[in-house]
Amino acid sequence: MSLFAAFSICKVAKDAAGVAGNVFAFGLFVSPIPTFRRIIRNGSTEMFSGLPYIYSLLNCLICMWYGTPLISADNLLVTTVNSIGAVFQFVYTIIFLMYAEKAKKVRMVGLLLAVLGMFAIVLVGSLQIDDVIMRRFFVGFLSCASLISMFASPLFIIKLVIQTKSVEFMPFYLSLSTFLMSTSFLLYGLFNDDAFIYVPNGIGTILGMIQLILYFYFESKSRESSREPLIVSYA
Repeated sequence: MSLFAAFSICKVAKDAAGVAGNVFAFGLFVSPIPTFRRIIRNGSTEMFSGLPYIYSLLNCLICMWYGTPLISADNLLVTTVNSIGAVFQFVYTIIFLMYAEKAKKVRMVGLLLAVLGMFAIVLVGSLQIDDVIMRRFFVGFLSCASLISMFASPLFIIKLVIQTKSVEFMPFYLSLSTFLMSTSFLLYGLFNDDAFIYVPNGIGTILGMIQLILYFYFESKSRESSREPLIVSYA
């Protein structure tokens, strides 16, 4: 196989993984809709956390900026998916704020302003770096850190699932979409030889797998419990 043929195959595989990542990411973006329907219907955020949406917004904004030609070349699929994601996460955050309790609302507003302020600093600060390689390293390092932060945010939910032995507050499709999207962009980053993409998405793949394992484990336990008789007769 010639070097050109190998390069072409690698590029096709990279683009395929990127497109798949975009598709699965859209599933990830729409997966919280049932949760927000419940929040709107009940008029309360209950035990749901707004942190994943705040973290996701920051991640989408920084990764969107990293994918632009001003920062890194040939990463258009990273920009497209994160542009759409930023819109979804902003809308979710606003809806969460509308129905959150006062204390939670104040904290969320503070976090939202901090996220927007941080992105503005990253945007302006990175443009002040004349060296292209250093600029990519600076934004790439931040995008990697924000991705890891986003993937780590469900750790609270994982802890809650283990404590309550219930998957009520860990939507299945959210966990599944996270796993599939992370795996796709893990491959995309590997084919593109971009550590700022494949390292955090590798971590996301592992955490997504853990969520799915916990979901099936406790969901099966719940089904077994529901089959047990409510009244035991000793007659």
